[in-house]
Order: sequence, then structure tokens, then C-alpha cells
Amino acid sequence: MNQNTYAVVQGKPLDSLPKDLYIHPEALQVFLEAFEGPLDLLLYLIKKQNIDILNIPIAEITRQYIEYIEMMKQLRLELAAEYLVMAVILAEIKSRMLLPKSIGEENAEEDPRTELIQRLQEYEHCKKLAENIDLLPRVNRDTFLTKIKISQIEIKKPLPQVNLQDLCYAFKEVLSRAEMYANHYIQRETLSIRERMSQILDKLQANKFTSFIDLFTLEEGISGVIVAFAAILELSRQMLIEMVQTESFGKIHIRKIG
Repeated sequence: MNQNTYAVVQGKPLDSLPKDLYIHPEALQVFLEAFEGPLDLLLYLIKKQNIDILNIPIAEITRQYIEYIEMMKQLRLELAAEYLVMAVILAEIKSRMLLPKSIGEENAEEDPRTELIQRLQEYEHCKKLAENIDLLPRVNRDTFLTKIKISQIEIKKPLPQVNLQDLCYAFKEVLSRAEMYANHYIQRETLSIRERMSQILDKLQANKFTSFIDLFTLEEGISGVIVAFAAILELSRQMLIEMVQTESFGKIHIRKIG
């Protein structure tokens, strides 16, 4: 490319500018800072110079604020009324701070910057919260929802063919499993030797013998016979009854000792 070539348009070098081309002097001016209001502008000026927000040099900040507004006028930007109102407030605070004060009034009058500082602190807090909220994931900005349509696939499972013989085999297997879980409950009868001793004494009389066999209740089974026999032995040991046998292998008779 030749040094006198300004540009290449559609593959052809352009050696001279068109005679009807007009470029405005302010066409290439760029305005980078954009503020959302007068408080935002004040906060920007304070942070830019690392100024303590609790001790604002009101004269210097007012001068910078007015210079910024003048720059906006030169750039032909439309100023909102709130920017001009803030300029008036700053001028008022500056004038109040320049007024001489007597010794007794120094502590009585409140600092003219107090209300402005409170408004700046509240605005800074809200702005920080808004920035934190803006960092959260947002739909259609950070994440995008998608919809996927899945066609329904119908699956048919054929039923098994079962005949009578298979059913009988299955029933037999169920019965064999049921026998494995069968339980035999054994319940112990409550038989008391002491209670049986009282019953035998009630049957016996002092002067009359009773047959040994008549003291047993066969319907109670083996356990009942054993309990009755143990009761008779205990009564004999305590010498509460008397047992008599008239001949060898003869019948045994029992009576109560008076």
C-alpha cells in the first residue's frame, strides 16, 4: 500500500478524500463516565481522590462538580434538573461553612455537611447492594432455559403363557416355603404345688381314709399327675398326712393327721 493511500475500499486503494466528505469537529468526542444522578457523581469524585466521606472538603468538591457540569454543557448534553439542584446545595453548604462563627456558636450549630454525608452513605450502601444483586446468576443473561421434547416410546411386554401344570408346580413350591416358616407354639400350663397341697387337704378328712388314686385328676395329663404326686410327698414330709398300706402291693390309703 502506498503511503498516500488513505484506505482500501472494495479492494481498490483510495488516494484522495472525497470532496463532499464533511466530518464534524466534535464527531469523535467520547464521553466515558455515565452517572445515574448527582449523588453518583459526587460519590465518583470522592472515591477518585480517596477522600474520607466523613470529612469532605466541600470547597474542592464543589469546584470539581461545577467543572463537570460545565463540561457536560460543552458536550451539549441535556442536564437534568437534579444536577443543577445539587450544585445549588453544594454552593449553599460552601457559603455556610465560610461564614464566621463566634466561639459560643461553634459547638451549637450542626455541621452543614451532615445531611449530605448521610445521603451519600445511604446511596453508597444501596449502590453496593445493587452491584451484589447484579452479580447473581440471571436467566437469559448468564443462564438460558432450554426445552427438549422427548418422544414417548411405547414398550409392549408380552404376557407369559402359563398352563395348568406350571401353576401346580408353583403352588407346590409355595407350600414348601410355607412349611419352612411354620412355628409350633408350646404353652406352659400354670400348675402350683402349693395350691395342689391345699386342694388335697380339703379332700382328706381326719378320721377317714381316702384312696391314693382318688387324689389324682387324670384329665390334667402327665404334668397334673406329677404336680399332685409332688404335693402328696411334700404333705407327708411336713407330717400333715398319713399313708397306710395293709398288704404288699396293696392299695394305699391316705388320711389327714388331726
